[in-house]
Amino acid sequence: MLFIIYLVIAIATLLAYLLYRNTTYWRNRGIPQEPPHPFFGNLIGFRKTRTVHRILEDYYNKFRDTNHPFVGFHFLHRKCAFVLDMKLAKNVLIKDFSNFADRGQFHNVRDDPLTGNIFNLDGKRWKEMRQRLSPTFTSGKMKFMFPIVIKVSEEFVKVMFEEVPAKSEGSIIEIKDLMARFTTDVIGTCAFGIECNTLRTPESDFRKMGSKVFTDLRHGVLLTALTFSFPNLAAKLRMRMMPQDVHEFFMGLVNETIAYREKEKIKRNDFMEMLIEMKQRGSYTLESGEVVEGLNIGELAAQVFVFYLAGFETSSSTMSYCLYELAQHTDIQDKVREEINNVLEQHDGKITYESIKAMHYLDQVISETLRLYTIVPHIERKALHDYVVPGHPNLVIESGTQIIIPAAAYHRNEKFYPDPEKFDPERFSADEVAARDSVEFLAFGDGPRNCIGMRFGQMQTRVGMAQLIKNFKFSVCEKTDIPLTYNPESFVMGTIGGIYLRAERV
Repeated sequence: MLFIIYLVIAIATLLAYLLYRNTTYWRNRGIPQEPPHPFFGNLIGFRKTRTVHRILEDYYNKFRDTNHPFVGFHFLHRKCAFVLDMKLAKNVLIKDFSNFADRGQFHNVRDDPLTGNIFNLDGKRWKEMRQRLSPTFTSGKMKFMFPIVIKVSEEFVKVMFEEVPAKSEGSIIEIKDLMARFTTDVIGTCAFGIECNTLRTPESDFRKMGSKVFTDLRHGVLLTALTFSFPNLAAKLRMRMMPQDVHEFFMGLVNETIAYREKEKIKRNDFMEMLIEMKQRGSYTLESGEVVEGLNIGELAAQVFVFYLAGFETSSSTMSYCLYELAQHTDIQDKVREEINNVLEQHDGKITYESIKAMHYLDQVISETLRLYTIVPHIERKALHDYVVPGHPNLVIESGTQIIIPAAAYHRNEKFYPDPEKFDPERFSADEVAARDSVEFLAFGDGPRNCIGMRFGQMQTRVGMAQLIKNFKFSVCEKTDIPLTYNPESFVMGTIGGIYLRAERV
């Protein structure tokens, strides 16, 4: 009995020492840091009262004028270098990318296959996956998928016309829900080849399962914190992060889709078809002699899953926030509508791949929306080797340290964007963009590990916005929340409740 007591005391003492050493890591190196909470680190209020966006922006504003290239930060128990200096951010993302190629995110491809997607993968497997998927997102492949997006957008307009009667003062529309239904149908068709028809039947499992990924936890707070804080250990312990019902739904859907297509010899110009071709090709050898392994069913499912998630959530949120701002700035809305009509006149009145690319002011409006409402608040990387910060020979980011680049906070820095709370699409005119360093706008990341699906996301957002602005006028109403209230439980920027606007036919 006495031995057990001593053992418990010894373990408790060791844990206390490790916790102390971890939380004093940056202080012992002379790096500024707000004292971390023993459990939450510097994420006080996370999933309770504060969004990740607010936490990171407040932290950035506290230290940004201290002349330090980075400061210390604890993401729960994980020690991170929180980047303040734009030159250091550019080195991490681009110049010295080879030392920061990994994201350091949890993934367990054996037991939790959906986590083994291109966003989470690291090392050689990420490099191989990126090389294999990159041709899928070229302009040529986007043109192949474009008719699918147009077909869904036309149904979208029909649903809107039903919601907004002719010869009336318009209708109050909850646009967040509507935008999510549109992007779910687009991505469901392009990624899985399934006509979800969420526009007509909003309560689909497809949409419900996609939404749960951003808010629901598989485990309680303690085990989830362990997974975030020690991703490698969690993977070795064969822990899983994906909610079980989400895992079963998407794995089952992918298996059924592949089996059906292979049996019926169905070919489609969509993302699923390209992945099936990779799976069927199997392993192959490069000219260098390096063997590239083929995709197994779990890896295939993971890629189509993350393509669905990224396209569904980011694009629908961007469209919602864009309409929210245009409803408050009707002069900008009128200017966008005028451009859309002028461009379509030059393309026989049709929305084509080329006509969408020619809508430059619409693109500026979408970019300004992404600046003001950056959906994913930060970019993460991991140091693969010790890194001496250029210009600061005494500052070393040790191997294994996580890097946090607070993109959303950069986007609201008045040094880069004067009067940052103002919605001003002129910030993204050709001249303004040319004069700005690329890392000052990180809505899609930057460098070799930027968002691989950027072209697709831009395409479906432009098509959806062009269809809406061409046919409808949007304005605020008595149910419009100004300002919006954001959901602290969401890992991306999401609101509590809907976004209500008045819509009228043009």
